[in-house]
Amino acid sequence: MTEVERAAGGVLCRRSGDRVEVCLVHRPRYDDWSLPKGKLHGGEHPLAGALREVAEETGVDAIPWLRLPDVDYLLSDGRPKNVAYWLMAAGADGPVRDTDEVDELVWLPPDAAAARCTYPDERTVLAGVAALPPVTAVIAMVRHARAGERKKWSGRDELRPIDADGAKQADRIAALLTALRPRRLVAATPLRCTQTLEPLAAALGDRPIVQDGAFAEPSRPDGVPARVAAATTRLAELRGSERVVVCSQGKLMPHLLAALHGETDHRPFRTPKGDGWLLTWSGERLLGASRL
Repeated sequence: MTEVERAAGGVLCRRSGDRVEVCLVHRPRYDDWSLPKGKLHGGEHPLAGALREVAEETGVDAIPWLRLPDVDYLLSDGRPKNVAYWLMAAGADGPVRDTDEVDELVWLPPDAAAARCTYPDERTVLAGVAALPPVTAVIAMVRHARAGERKKWSGRDELRPIDADGAKQADRIAALLTALRPRRLVAATPLRCTQTLEPLAAALGDRPIVQDGAFAEPSRPDGVPARVAAATTRLAELRGSERVVVCSQGKLMPHLLAALHGETDHRPFRTPKGDGWLLTWSGERLLGASRL
């Protein structure tokens, strides 16, 4: 079976006066206008690869907003290629770092960018972006990192710490979510939830981590609906901070995510330890939940 070549890129947005503009790059090797993108390095996470490629080809350190539909096509030699696209906000900028790949860039309204863009698939991506309402808040919700086996821990369960594998997961979470530049870090009350966010807090200049029982799993299964209601209310409050990272627990997150989507089946939202979601809002409307 032919291996798929995997790449990632971004629709990089900025506000110019009362309008939104997106960035296109010109690649002299192909003489085309396209969205910034490039091949992933080894086991690189698609979001990390998209942020890296955008930084290299535009000089902008972007803030991730939302996973967009992937683009699949065949290369000239017949091999399949997949490009994972993310909607991003322009943050700090500087010079283009990959001048061999890119010799010019432009900022245009999405419809004008679509007209300039060389590739039909990317024009479709831009059309989808043009139809989106403005993003007002992004909350990354992660499940705490590995913390050994509950039955082998003799102390109070809320004091069970992350283990060596969990520490590696916490470092990966920090490496991925530093780009979000969160303004608040919130953890459920168990120690392992706070420890999961500690590397991220350190990377952000020792950002404080606030404990919040609304994101802790209930002690009894029949307590899930009430806890989901409390967590939903708290998320509504946190959206006012624009960018937040929340660490929660496995017996609550799937039910909470299902409720946010208006679904009754929580199984599609089951989340392994150390993994998470990027939740994107426009006002009170959830635009998407991008699995991390």
